[in-house]
Amino acid sequence: MTIRFPHASSQPEAAAHLLIYGRVQGVGFRDAFSLQALERGLDGWVRNRRDGSVEALIRGDARAVEALIRWAHHGPPAARVERLEKRPARSDEAAAVQAGFLRLPSA
Repeated sequence: MTIRFPHASSQPEAAAHLLIYGRVQGVGFRDAFSLQALERGLDGWVRNRRDGSVEALIRGDARAVEALIRWAHHGPPAARVERLEKRPARSDEAAAVQAGFLRLPSA
């Protein structure tokens, strides 16, 4: 189920692709990330990767995107983020994001 909190915004939109490394699986990172994204009114998805990292694609208000990226540098209390790689999402990636926020199966 996708939950959407409405947010009015006059800020420019941004989209980012993230890879988060460290102790980020088995510590509630995806659930906490999803909640943080929803609270900020962002669209996108998050998933575990087989290499032990977490991958995410987020789109929405530019300030909200940056705020979520700042949060992701430390994550929930049990996580230990060692490295976060970010890049602007490609136009095809951003265009494929549907409204709401999803937890995708591991890749």
